[in-house]
Amino acid sequence: MAGVTFPYEVDTATEAHGGDPFACTLFKMLPKKMQATTKENVYLLEYLHQVPVNKVGIPEYYTELSGKLKDKKKINLIYPVDGGLYIHVMDDPEGGRGFYIAVEPTTGSEEGERKLMRQIESWLLDYAMEFEGAETVPEQREILERLLDMLNADAEDDSAGVRSFVKKMLAKTKPGGIKLKSDHLKVVKYLMVRDKLGLGALEPMIRDTNIEDISCSGLGAIFIEHKVFDSLRTAFEFTENAELDEFVLRLSERIKKPVTFRNPIVDATLPDGSRINIVYGEDVSKRGSNFTIRKFNETPFSVLQLVDFSSLDYMMAAYMSLMIGDGMNVFVSGETASGKTTLLNALTVFIEPDAKIVSIEDTPELQVPHPNWIREVTRMAKPGDDDPGVDMFALLKAALRQRPNEIIIGEIRGEEGLIAFQAMQTGHSAMATFHAATVEKLIQRLTGSPINVPKTYVDNLNVVIIQSAVRLPNGKMGRRALSISEIIGYDSVGGSFSFAEIFRWDPVKDIFEFVGDMNSYLLEQKIAPRRGIPPHKKREIYSVVRRRARVLQKLSESGLRGYHEFYKVISKAQRDGIF
Repeated sequence: MAGVTFPYEVDTATEAHGGDPFACTLFKMLPKKMQATTKENVYLLEYLHQVPVNKVGIPEYYTELSGKLKDKKKINLIYPVDGGLYIHVMDDPEGGRGFYIAVEPTTGSEEGERKLMRQIESWLLDYAMEFEGAETVPEQREILERLLDMLNADAEDDSAGVRSFVKKMLAKTKPGGIKLKSDHLKVVKYLMVRDKLGLGALEPMIRDTNIEDISCSGLGAIFIEHKVFDSLRTAFEFTENAELDEFVLRLSERIKKPVTFRNPIVDATLPDGSRINIVYGEDVSKRGSNFTIRKFNETPFSVLQLVDFSSLDYMMAAYMSLMIGDGMNVFVSGETASGKTTLLNALTVFIEPDAKIVSIEDTPELQVPHPNWIREVTRMAKPGDDDPGVDMFALLKAALRQRPNEIIIGEIRGEEGLIAFQAMQTGHSAMATFHAATVEKLIQRLTGSPINVPKTYVDNLNVVIIQSAVRLPNGKMGRRALSISEIIGYDSVGGSFSFAEIFRWDPVKDIFEFVGDMNSYLLEQKIAPRRGIPPHKKREIYSVVRRRARVLQKLSESGLRGYHEFYKVISKAQRDGIF
């Protein structure tokens, strides 16, 4: 049966505190911030009463997670997520993969909760007409919550017998009955919205912006990839194929792409932009139905946050700010799930604030903070229909007629790559992600089939960042910009390409080396002249890089973190000519 399995033996002993939940010893032991948040959401305190704190300790409370928490030797903490929910992350007591536990509003009885929900659903059928014309989830949510407000035991209007219905219903749910006061109403609202308009048990994970991937591999636990704590096992698991199949069917219907035995594989986009892949049935997946969700974040990480995560350093960020600000063509390359799009999104902040930008992608993942941004997405052809679809190639050709200052391509895979290089050849600045683990392999793929970029065009690409998921010296996994290289040119006589590594990650010390210091072709031959630095003083450009690095560090130390907040500061500084 699907449900929650805790990584510890639940403490069933409940301390008596005379009806005041905040008079218990546990509450007094909590940190001040956690005391304050449990007063707002008492169900968090109820959850903590289940945790054997004498064995695992009282969880630390963080209002915001930092990349530095990755280095903690012992993990036992709670943090809030959107909608008044909480997440408890803790080490496995047996030394395995860490646990991710969603703390949600609950009635305290699974069986009673199911009865309560079924009876409320039955009652809501009388109000089905209220939902006519409500097509969006926010509209439906507003109507559902308004109807559920009628269940409040203190409601004056009882013309429909609502109050008596609720009292009778709750008397069956729990011995002695309970009044559906404001806290209990909050529980009902959350559970109904979660299960009817949200993604059920996945809802806390969807709301958690710290999660990158959600994975159900069949029967057993759901796993997630966390931005701070890497791979974690959730407390939610499926133990029966019938329940897993039912969940997957409901999930596919929610995204309006139902799976069937005839069509067991579905790829789709969730309302928030996240990508989902579903495989249905034991005949094609021997461990049972499975699904994977690759999360989409509405607000990307800023460069300062990536520096905080040690994905790159301030000097690298300063160097890239000059390259992008002065119109150099940049590719972020690496394997799947290495953080390419995350880094590309962060770097778009450095594009000139008045630039016109066109982005082209298969799945909408790119984020650009600039107001003059055209966002274009491919459309798949429909089998048996006259609609041929719109591919990347067509969108890129159209983009060239829109007079953009910058073209951003979500991922170059095929013939659109040649068009991108032709655009660079005619003076259009371009940025893109690419699948290749080294600069050499990137060039091989670009010049080979099906992309077929002429070798003499390759030097239109100026900068290549190789991004990767790596094992750090402490044994944990992390994402790092392994190198930043400059493409210098193609030797037609020798048939070889020349490029120079400017920054390099040291895997032993987990630091970045500026190996191109005082020896950068682009800084000296391209950027310095554009900034009015005469040839005999061209090395002054390196002091500009260092000054920018200090500015970025001071902004970070001042507490500036957010993507859009950082863009506002940088764009103003660019307009004022001080960055």
